[in-house]
Amino acid sequence: MLSQIQRFGGAMFTPVLLFPFAGMVVGIAIMLRNPLFVGEALTAPDNLFAQIVHIIEEGGWTVFRNMPLLFAVGLPIGLAKQAQGRACLAVLISFLTWNYFINAMGMTWGHFFGVDFSAEPTAGSGLTLIAGIKTLDTSIIGAIVISGIVTAIHNRFFEKPLPVFLGIFQGTSFVVIIAFLVMIPCAWLTLLGWPKVQLGIESLQAFLRSAGALGVWVYTFLERILIPTGLHHFVYGPFIFGPAAVEGGIQVYWAQHLQEFSQSTEPLKALFPEGGFALHGNSKVFGSVGIALALWYTAAPENRVKVAGLLIPATLTAVLVGITEPLEFTFLFISPLLFAIHAVLAASMATVMYSFGVVGNMGGGLLDQFLPQNWIPMFHNHAAMVFTQIAIGLCFTALYFMVFRTLIVRFNLKTPGREESEIKLYSKADYKAARGQTTAAAANTQLGQAAGFLQALGGSANIESVNNCATRLRIALVDMAKTQSDDVFKALGAHGVVRRGNAIQVIVGLHVPQVRDQIESLMKTPLSPEPSTMTEAVS
Repeated sequence: MLSQIQRFGGAMFTPVLLFPFAGMVVGIAIMLRNPLFVGEALTAPDNLFAQIVHIIEEGGWTVFRNMPLLFAVGLPIGLAKQAQGRACLAVLISFLTWNYFINAMGMTWGHFFGVDFSAEPTAGSGLTLIAGIKTLDTSIIGAIVISGIVTAIHNRFFEKPLPVFLGIFQGTSFVVIIAFLVMIPCAWLTLLGWPKVQLGIESLQAFLRSAGALGVWVYTFLERILIPTGLHHFVYGPFIFGPAAVEGGIQVYWAQHLQEFSQSTEPLKALFPEGGFALHGNSKVFGSVGIALALWYTAAPENRVKVAGLLIPATLTAVLVGITEPLEFTFLFISPLLFAIHAVLAASMATVMYSFGVVGNMGGGLLDQFLPQNWIPMFHNHAAMVFTQIAIGLCFTALYFMVFRTLIVRFNLKTPGREESEIKLYSKADYKAARGQTTAAAANTQLGQAAGFLQALGGSANIESVNNCATRLRIALVDMAKTQSDDVFKALGAHGVVRRGNAIQVIVGLHVPQVRDQIESLMKTPLSPEPSTMTEAVS
């Protein structure tokens, strides 16, 4: 069950990858439309500069204005067992059909459901427009549910053979026909139940707003501590992209009000208290530096150059774009205690910042969120908040360093480069030599890292499904006993391995999508010794 939940939650990561660039475009465009930065003349409606910026900004809003549609279409890439492209098409048609059914039922029997479909689809009305269809505002929740249902239908019926005279309806057409019939009761149940869910969401939002610093601490702690399980997507998703904290999600709400907030002299915490639930990126920007310094400082002097080579790219990745797994998994497998302390410090940092008035949309790194969406546009009227945040962050950088250094020395933890620790930075020569020393990768050294991983996993016949998130391969196995030891995976270049039941996660790094594609190709070719039984998902 946990493996399936991880797979479903991880599949949400596919559309999430579209948001950083879109956020940068919108943030920079809004900044260039702000007269505080470029002057009154350039922001006049009849100015060519302002018109070009407006056009670019509208393109940047594409992702944010179509989030439910993107989540609906994106999930089958990770959940469909075969023909992922056709699954996406089936989900797209079925999702639109579901919304058309909701519209027709609401317009016809709206009084029965207690929904006024004659109202304009504005914020707070409970209605929205999806692909031009006026429908209930189910946010990404409805999209995920419908996408999951239709993908399950696709997995069950896509390859079902039909009689010859019905052959034209086989495959995707058959899936869409079944989904069409299923969408009718789904639309009815949505109209019957979702208005009540909306009332519950409003109550949750009110509770979170009143929870204050405690709510921020609990949220940030859970977002960090659940990273090894892959379940952290279920924590930040409803807040950042869904309606848990504010209608439309923090990401969209912040972007929509960015210019308004930047021009106001009121404290941002008063304007947008929900922004405390998007401060978890501070542990990436400030905490990662302290962790890396502690790991480097506690390494043996003769190993510090190699350790620096391991830590610098991992730390820059965390600070600049908010991907922390290469750094976090460097010490997670050596000492879970360090990771637990990391989660506590991250939650404490966000809470202290929130208590001092820091809010915003800061779940990523410097390049994708901090600079374009927060610090630069807010600096003119909220420079004190920015300086407060940086000061607190640097204090926690020092605190991270002291705490990690003390724990590593006190408990003699075998972090990279310490004494007899086997963890080190592998060169290409080390990689080739290691492959020659292991049975998992000895068959053909030309097949590369993907072939080594595939054989270390027990071959393609031992794989039920494979997917990936930002840095990890997530694989469901037939038999865990057929896999090689963690040392084999590390010798092949993995940062670490997580095993639970028949599910295994191999921490590869930011090039994991390419590794996954190579594994898929190998499993479909004669180079793989066993026939492929793999299914696919993305997380």
